[in-house]
This record gives sequence, structure tokens and C-alpha cells, in this order.
Amino acid sequence: MTKDQKVVAIQEIKDLLQDAKVVYVADLEGLNAAKSSDFRRQAFKQNIKVKVVKNTLLQKAMEQIDGVDFSEMFPTFKGNSAIMIADTANAPAKLIQGFRKKEDKPALKSAYLQETFYVGDENLTSLANIKSREEMIGEIIGLLQSPIQRVVSALQNKPETVEAKAEEAAPAVEGTPAEAPEAAAESTEETSAE
Repeated sequence: MTKDQKVVAIQEIKDLLQDAKVVYVADLEGLNAAKSSDFRRQAFKQNIKVKVVKNTLLQKAMEQIDGVDFSEMFPTFKGNSAIMIADTANAPAKLIQGFRKKEDKPALKSAYLQETFYVGDENLTSLANIKSREEMIGEIIGLLQSPIQRVVSALQNKPETVEAKAEEAAPAVEGTPAEAPEAAAESTEETSAE
């Protein structure tokens, strides 16, 4: 790889990382072409960008990113490395976990998300269990809706009980208004007869 090619490769990696909130570095070594292709296809379906990179170029790109010190991840950059960029915090971990039900790889080297670093494959389960923003919002909405649904249900049931009580009391009340129009009609007839 020429110096110019390295500069271009570093810039490509840097562009991927620049605004990334979720960055995983995984080891895909040992996956044959078909399995690697399947892994990439599944990642694409879940909006996860996967790029196999050279460790030295990845480190140089990360060193040039403003605002985040990725140095905690550098010791894990050995062997084959692929970066995984996603919007959902747990999506890459779930993808790796799901893929490993059939294979030994990929393995998690390190990850950066929610301004925290995770180093080592032993963190994979913890990362997969992190709730995504959408899941958290869904849970909050569910919690907020629960009391509201109870109130709405109570209000919807309340008119029925009021109507039932009104119907029970209705025979006593109905007699008076029903007689009133007849009495009014009789008084009108008497007035017109005069």
C-alpha cells in the first residue's frame, strides 16, 4: 500500500468514525468468504456498517478524531480487525451474539458507546443487554400510558354506571314529565275553547 493509499484509507476510516456514537471493533478472522458475506449481509439489514481495516490505519484515524480519546481500544488492535458502526447501541453486539450461535467468530475486541469503553469479548453479553434508545422510549411510553389507560377505562365505565343509576331512578322521574305535556295540552284546549 502506497503512502497516498494509506492517507486515503485513513480518511475513509476517519469519515466513518467522525460522528459515530457506537463503534465496535471485532475479530472476523476464521470466517470463510461465504460466512463473512453472510455476516455483512445481516449487518447491512440492521443498518450496521462493517469495514475490515488495518490496525495501524485504524489507530491513526482514531488519533485524529476530535472530542474522543480512543486510546483505551488501541491494545486490542491485533490480528484481523473490522469496525462496526451503528446508530443503535446494542445492535452490533446482538448481531455478533446471534452469529456466534453457529460459529466461534466474530469476537468482540472492544467497543465505544454512550461515552464508555468496553474492552474484551467478555463484555458482549452486557452490550447485547443494553437497551436501545427506541426500547427505552417504548418502555417509558408504556409506563406513562398505564395510569392513563386506567383513568380512561374508569371514565369510560363511569358513564355506564351513571346511566344505569339514572335508569333505575327513571320510573319515578318519568311520571312527572310525562304527565306535564298532557296537562299542558289540556290547559291549551280549555283556553282555546273559551
